[in-house]
Amino acid sequence: MAEQEGIRLQKFLADAGLCSRREAEDLIRDGEVRINGRVAQLGDRVDPETDRVTASGFSLGAQTSQPKVTVAVNKPRGLICSNRDPHHERTVFDLLPPRLRRLRLFCAGRLDKESEGLVILTSDGALAQRLTHPSAIVIKHYRVSLKTPIPRAKLERLLKGIRVEGELLKVERARLIGVGHPEQSEEVDVQLHHGKKREIRRLFLFLGFPVRRLKRYRIGAFTLRGIPLRGAKILSTKEIDLLLQAGET
Repeated sequence: MAEQEGIRLQKFLADAGLCSRREAEDLIRDGEVRINGRVAQLGDRVDPETDRVTASGFSLGAQTSQPKVTVAVNKPRGLICSNRDPHHERTVFDLLPPRLRRLRLFCAGRLDKESEGLVILTSDGALAQRLTHPSAIVIKHYRVSLKTPIPRAKLERLLKGIRVEGELLKVERARLIGVGHPEQSEEVDVQLHHGKKREIRRLFLFLGFPVRRLKRYRIGAFTLRGIPLRGAKILSTKEIDLLLQAGET
């Protein structure tokens, strides 16, 4: 196949209803996508008629179809947000009942292994794109517990941004949690809409305040309320709309 023939791999994955293009790029970088048995690379193109594509062990076709299902789960620590990983036996998909495990769902925004809280799993590629692409400005809310109290004055650094290992990291909002208006606290409420890999942990660590616990409790105007730890809930159309709303800050 000529270099510029075929469909860009990330578009093919999104068109198959697998995930958003941004999530597809993450899957490719993580080595979870194969073309005709070889590990795919960013920039690869595929011919839907002749190439065999697998992602996290699932075989894909250009016209792959399945019901559009979106599930909210309350992830505990210790699970990874991946369909399959040879280095980790337990994934967030283990929280799903058997009938949902049979569907090809992907994470629309991941949490690292040691973080907990709200994760959205969906088979709707368009929704995943809206939830994860920075231009959509979907705000994610986190409760961050630190090993030592951080002074209020330090929060300004989080808002202005800090360059860590050549990458600019920042949050949209950050406030101390406590009675009245504390000048320092171990508990911080953080909001951001982009979410680079381990961004919150890296920011606080750079400032000298390692994270003890990190929990995502809200996306848009949808919260974890009513979903117990390790629980899963299929979302209604109204609840999916809440994910894309700003809600109260």
